[in-house]
Amino acid sequence: MTDEAIELDGFLADSVVGVQGKLYVLGAGWNRITAALFPARHDRVGIGLLVRIPAGAERRGRRFELRVVGPGDETLVLGSGPDGPVSSITGEFTAGGPEEQVVPLALNLNGLGFPRPGDYRIEVSVEERLSKTLPFSVQALADRPATHEPGTGTAGYL
Repeated sequence: MTDEAIELDGFLADSVVGVQGKLYVLGAGWNRITAALFPARHDRVGIGLLVRIPAGAERRGRRFELRVVGPGDETLVLGSGPDGPVSSITGEFTAGGPEEQVVPLALNLNGLGFPRPGDYRIEVSVEERLSKTLPFSVQALADRPATHEPGTGTAGYL
C-alpha cells in the first residue's frame, strides 16, 4: 500500500487536547479572528488533525509539519529556539498495520502574532506532501461585519 492513500482532515478551534486516542475540543468552527490593533497577538489557536492510515499500510514512523502562512505568502514566525526563529512545527507518529487507523493530533499555538489584517492559512504536510490547508482571516475591529454571516464564526477579539 502506498502513502498516497493517507487522508488528513483538520479544523481550527480555541483549544484542542488529545487524550487516549481522542480529541477534546473547545470553541471549534471559526474562520475569523478580529483584532483592535496591529500587530496583534491571539492567546491560543487550536488545531485538531485526524490522520487516516489505510488498512495494510506499513507500520512505521510518519513525519508531519505545520506552518502558518500570512498575506503575501510569508511564513509566520511561531517562536524561537536555540538556533533562532522557528517557522514550523514538526513531529512524528507511528502508525500502520492490518486495520485502518485514525491518528488524532492536537496542536495549540499560544500567543500567535499577526502582523496585519488579511487572509491567513495553516498548512499541514504529512510525509513532505501538503495534505491540508485551514484558511482563516484576521480582521481589524472596524472591518468586522455588522451581522453574523451563516457559515462563519469569529474566534474572538484581541
